[in-house]
Amino acid sequence: MVSMTLAVPEELREEMENFPEINWSAVAREAIKKKLVMLEKFRKFTKTSEMTDKEALKMGRKLKRKLAKKYR
Repeated sequence: MVSMTLAVPEELREEMENFPEINWSAVAREAIKKKLVMLEKFRKFTKTSEMTDKEALKMGRKLKRKLAKKYR
């Protein structure tokens, strides 16, 4: 296995120290795996999508406004 160094803000590190029973390396590995799965799904979706960047941005803005309104 390859080692990787991860920098976190001091405040976050202090909070993590409140839970010494947690294997933070395992938490980071799992988060990275989940992100990679999501990115691969996104890549597959966009590969076959016929939507233009402009259309995607427009749809994203519309969704953002609706969600903001819903959760106010």
